[in-house]
Amino acid sequence: MSVLSSLNIDLLVRPRLIDYHKILLSQSEADFCIPFINEDIPLYIDPFLLWKSNSLSDNALHNTIVDTFNYWGWLYSNGKESEAINIIKYASECPAVGLGTAKSKDGKRIGSDLATQILSLFQLIPQIKSYGFSHIEEIQLLVRNISKDRICDFTSNILSSHLKDYTIDQCERYGIPTSRAKITYYNIRNKKFEESETILPINPLTKKPILLVPKHWLRYSPWLNPDEYFSDYYPEHVEENLKNKTRYDVIDYNRVNYAIVQGYTASKEASITALMSDPLFKQIPISSAKRTLSDILKLPTGKEDNADKKYEALICKLISSMLYPHLDFAEAQSRTESGTQIRDLIFYNNVSHQFLREIFEAFNSRQLVFELKNVTTLTRDHISQVNRYLCDNFGRFGVIVTRNRPPKNIRQHLIDLWSGQRKCILILTDEDLKLMVSIYENKQRAPYEVLKKLYVEFIRKCPM
Repeated sequence: MSVLSSLNIDLLVRPRLIDYHKILLSQSEADFCIPFINEDIPLYIDPFLLWKSNSLSDNALHNTIVDTFNYWGWLYSNGKESEAINIIKYASECPAVGLGTAKSKDGKRIGSDLATQILSLFQLIPQIKSYGFSHIEEIQLLVRNISKDRICDFTSNILSSHLKDYTIDQCERYGIPTSRAKITYYNIRNKKFEESETILPINPLTKKPILLVPKHWLRYSPWLNPDEYFSDYYPEHVEENLKNKTRYDVIDYNRVNYAIVQGYTASKEASITALMSDPLFKQIPISSAKRTLSDILKLPTGKEDNADKKYEALICKLISSMLYPHLDFAEAQSRTESGTQIRDLIFYNNVSHQFLREIFEAFNSRQLVFELKNVTTLTRDHISQVNRYLCDNFGRFGVIVTRNRPPKNIRQHLIDLWSGQRKCILILTDEDLKLMVSIYENKQRAPYEVLKKLYVEFIRKCPM
């Protein structure tokens, strides 16, 4: 692992915190979800994962979530309405974790009216008044305009003291730079939010502290899933004349008929063995890879019937899976070049193998660009286009994915680029894709080794 001076954010495509600090770490190796600098990650903490976990620590944290939320309800029901409302308003947004789909790193907190609706559940629903919640995700089924992002924020804030300690530990483990920063966290002992100065990683754009989150806590959709409840569970458990209600009507119905929500929760607890955290990137299965390859091979070259766009989409789907986890997929980036939209595939080079380290050290390639060309024959213009990208964060290494092996004059041109500029451009063809999928299927080697093979063959032809 290597930590160098911080990199200019403008040189990076979809920069992550570790890329900014030039830390070589793949997502598959990290215990936490690697945060982006300028956008949120569309994943959410699912408290049910902590409830299900085999870790006693996670179980205890789930108890903390529930006990804390129920305490806020107790405050509201015992003459401290203003204190409870202010606490839950503050707890409804946690920008430090960088999870969700907010367009900026700073989301909006809920207002007093919505906070009151949540807290009033402790007075309106007899079961909650007597026993409190056992899973706070039920709020999504009882209050309008509360969804998974709010549940994630409530959870993040309640566990902010734990996340603070966890972040410091992970930063020390992986050499992530930290700075002194003020952060507001929930003090479990005092049952209040307090501001404290500590050492945490800092977002170089917002200059605000970052909290890291264990990736095994994360899902795209919560286990207590409102979509599933409204479309499947509710219609099966009410009378016929109640089935065609709107979501808002169902939420109002649930508050009066809380037993139906309890039944849904019990059914989800009973099926807990199927609950898994969601991977940050999921490879396509072998059968899908073979179908995707078949679809690519059937495509004509050129642009007729949007063949070029179909080619780009299929290659993106296939290559991102073939190269994972050795290369983390960064982005399929569309841009305009001479009036035509062209899609590049951008990968983070985390130096997870000696071959990738050689690419990093020899060509200064922190991110790898794959240019897609659905053409019968590569031309010098195609090479020149890729050549222009090979600078800054992309370094001097690139890959063109195309249909056929290039003609002799293009192969010589690539060697000349090496001789004059020490730039390496590899050509990945349909035949190479076939080999990648074959390797992917037999699992005896890694598909990225096809790139290594092409690289070795190319270097052997180049003058030293």
